[in-house]
Amino acid sequence: MDSRTLHRESDEASEVLACARLAVDPVLRTAVHSLPPAMRRIAAYHFGWEEADGTPAHGDAGKAIRPALVLAATRALGGPAEQAVNAAAAVELVHNFTLLHDDVIDRDRTRRHRPTAWSVFGSADAILAGDAMHSLALRLLTRDPHPASGPAAARLADCVIELCEGQQTDCAFERRSQVTLAECLAMAEAKTGALLGCACALGARYAGADADTVDAMDAFGRRTGLAFQLIDDLIGIWGDPETTGKPVGSDLAARKKSLPVVFALQSGTAAAEELAALYDGGRPLGEAELRRAATAVEQAGGRDWAQAQACDRMAAAMDHLARAVPDPAAAGDLLLLAELVTRRSR
Repeated sequence: MDSRTLHRESDEASEVLACARLAVDPVLRTAVHSLPPAMRRIAAYHFGWEEADGTPAHGDAGKAIRPALVLAATRALGGPAEQAVNAAAAVELVHNFTLLHDDVIDRDRTRRHRPTAWSVFGSADAILAGDAMHSLALRLLTRDPHPASGPAAARLADCVIELCEGQQTDCAFERRSQVTLAECLAMAEAKTGALLGCACALGARYAGADADTVDAMDAFGRRTGLAFQLIDDLIGIWGDPETTGKPVGSDLAARKKSLPVVFALQSGTAAAEELAALYDGGRPLGEAELRRAATAVEQAGGRDWAQAQACDRMAAAMDHLARAVPDPAAAGDLLLLAELVTRRSR
């Protein structure tokens, strides 16, 4: 695929995301503004709408990939996307509630090119604001008159439990000396793939699709989500902080067992032994050690493996999408979003 085609598809995907953001933002703002003042201020800061002191801001609210998937799935299956806006906003609220919590758990100080909410307002307040955003998501669905809203709320609640399980497993890995690749892949699907799958499934439900189609859309989103996580893990090691808006190497510094790292550790190479020695300790890695660790992951094949796996997962995602939406033209926006996930740099 030549550079002009890539540029055109990137522009088209950006337009899909911009349209989703335009549709969902008013619902998000109304929901957030219904919160008590203290939590409203934290949520508005997190979304980039306000500064810490409450003055207006024009920060980055994120790409809106998940709400865009909800709306695109509804359209692809012949439903009116405007009827699924509440579901799309609910998915985005859940995503951002998990980001607030993840930043506290990981002690990350930067997100979207600005200090994280917990580093500004404190851990307890950030956690409580995230809890409130989770409840806002369920309230949006339970108050939605659309006939799919009840099943959608139940599916989203199940998804949140799976997300929590994935996060808990991720944290547990840090206390274990040995983690298998199968365990790590299952964790990544729960932590990342589940919500993308849920987004696509909710869109299908709002289009009135049958159970098999809903499940196929869920599988498409899950495989896309796993590809997303593989790419995200690569970016976490080799990305550009100026582009990503968060510090590079933070997972390595904390000795987190990301997918490329786990593959590298199990490669049986000399580089794996060096990486294992670097990971065998309690303190965060220094800058020189970070560089050595990143080099060891690459030399052990972790970088190439993760890139190949991302391609394989996307191929599986395309198979599930073709089963749910046989007409490629109808699936166009979903294809654009899936391609964006695997070619993203931030």
